Amino acid sequence: MKNQKNSRKTVQEMEAPVVDLSIDYSQVDTDPHAVRPMGREYPKSRSQMPEKQLFEFAEYHAQDAERIGYSNYSYWKSVWANFLKKKSAVVMSVIFICLFIFTFVASAIGKYDIHMAPDPLNRAYISPNAEFWFGTNGIGQDYWAQVWYATRASILLAVLVSIGQITLGVIIGLIWGYVRRLDFFFTELYNLIDNIPTIIYMTLIALMVGKSMVTMGIAMIGFGWLATARNVRNLVFMYRDREYNLASRCLGTKLSRILFRNIFPYLISVIILRLALAIPGTIAYETTLTYLGLMDIMLPSLGNLLAAARAVFPRAAFTLWFPAAIVSVITITFYLVGNAFSDACDPRNHV
Repeated sequence: MKNQKNSRKTVQEMEAPVVDLSIDYSQVDTDPHAVRPMGREYPKSRSQMPEKQLFEFAEYHAQDAERIGYSNYSYWKSVWANFLKKKSAVVMSVIFICLFIFTFVASAIGKYDIHMAPDPLNRAYISPNAEFWFGTNGIGQDYWAQVWYATRASILLAVLVSIGQITLGVIIGLIWGYVRRLDFFFTELYNLIDNIPTIIYMTLIALMVGKSMVTMGIAMIGFGWLATARNVRNLVFMYRDREYNLASRCLGTKLSRILFRNIFPYLISVIILRLALAIPGTIAYETTLTYLGLMDIMLPSLGNLLAAARAVFPRAAFTLWFPAAIVSVITITFYLVGNAFSDACDPRNHV
């Protein structure tokens, strides 16, 4: 009976899979004298092993293969995420948007129209009160309506002129920096315009062509592209002879495609910064032209109001406070937002 029990136990142990932890299975395939688990046949060397035991073919799926090179990175999403990290720039941008929207709302909630003068003789330069929230100007017009209409007009003028200057400057700067045979022409053109004060050109245009807002706006675009073009030209020199541009030229890629697909993306941060600084600069320049009498604006603008307020500042200081405060907010806003957005557009700051 005892022998029968031992034989049964031996059969059960042989049938059950046994894992011996003392065996080093990593050496089984290479060491012919190594102890091998039962149930598997091992030849003396790998060269004698069957192909099915050596290799196993992997299945191919096109979708899985595409996922290997897939990335969730998006340039503009990264730009927006980095911009939102600058809390001060976000707050100032919200303030500017609310300010611009309010220029349209202010005319609806105001009591008087910009052209209406209730009593020119008795209501000139009245201080702010319950009836006239910002006081009145020299002919008795409501200064509230004047200031907010001027803010809207100046912002629209500054944005349009700045976009025109930056666009023209970027196009000329790209061509100037990439096409070497045009470098001499644009350099001499830059020196010709830059060495003469711009105010002289603006004075000649105002006297010979006219002082309208459209004429002077086009003139500001015509002479305001110089700094942007010079900056872009210097940057293009850095990227012009890099390997991918040399390869594009060898493949016969069009000049316009090389400029706007290979080089232009590297200039976005610089362009955004110059645009942000050009908008308050245009408002300041418009103020100067209006003060000098070179810009005839029939409807109020911030430059027009500031020019008129300087003459009566000791008598009616409030006429300078409100437009000056709005110009200051616009300048600080675009400075902070422009720097923050410029840093966010730099791919080196993306994670």
